[in-house]
Amino acid sequence: MFTGIIQGQGEISSLRKTGAECRLAIRPLFTLTDVIDGESIAVNGACLSVESHSRDAFTAYASAETLARTTLGALRNGDLVNLERALALGDRLGGHLVSGHVDCLATVRDVRPAGQSLRCRLEFPADFGPEVIAKGSVALDGISLTVNDCGPDFLEVNIIPDTQKRTTMRQWRPGARVNMETDLIGKYVHSLLGPWSGIAGATGVPGKTGRTDGSAAATEARAGVSRELLLRNGFI
Repeated sequence: MFTGIIQGQGEISSLRKTGAECRLAIRPLFTLTDVIDGESIAVNGACLSVESHSRDAFTAYASAETLARTTLGALRNGDLVNLERALALGDRLGGHLVSGHVDCLATVRDVRPAGQSLRCRLEFPADFGPEVIAKGSVALDGISLTVNDCGPDFLEVNIIPDTQKRTTMRQWRPGARVNMETDLIGKYVHSLLGPWSGIAGATGVPGKTGRTDGSAAATEARAGVSRELLLRNGFI
């Protein structure tokens, strides 16, 4: 588990691809002490396990599934990535709860000045729209950010000067693709309420509710959420 507060950047020092899989060697550009083999480190928001480490670098394995769902497969030697170690119990939760499991890829459409900040607009698959709300949280390339504005398939975030300095965000340009993880609590609420409201995602498959029969539960799902329904099922 992570918080989306980037601790520093790392440089890709080598990539060893084997078929659809890859091993990455990453050189942190900040002090990273007491690394333990097997610990989790988020690399651009994707949770990877440390396979081995030295005083100035560590290696991690990325499976075919990870490469298919994230931007890690497009990395090249010398590229910079955002790094965050896993949260320890008792640490300050400076951002929001981030699992390190990337949901989808978002595409940068616009980057414009807003005072000393940068206002960024990104588009993402509409299947994930219900999990993004204004003033909610989102992780983009592992960075915990507040959603300023959003729609069914887009969101806007404000990047303060310190975040620009500490992360790879300053490299974002229109057309760039970034890893996106929606709010952890929001996605669970969305999944739990799906069968009763007819919204997408109830079966874990975007766009399907899993209620296609003529049962009473299916009838309730089509009717939507009511106070009586919530009372009857123990939500309130």
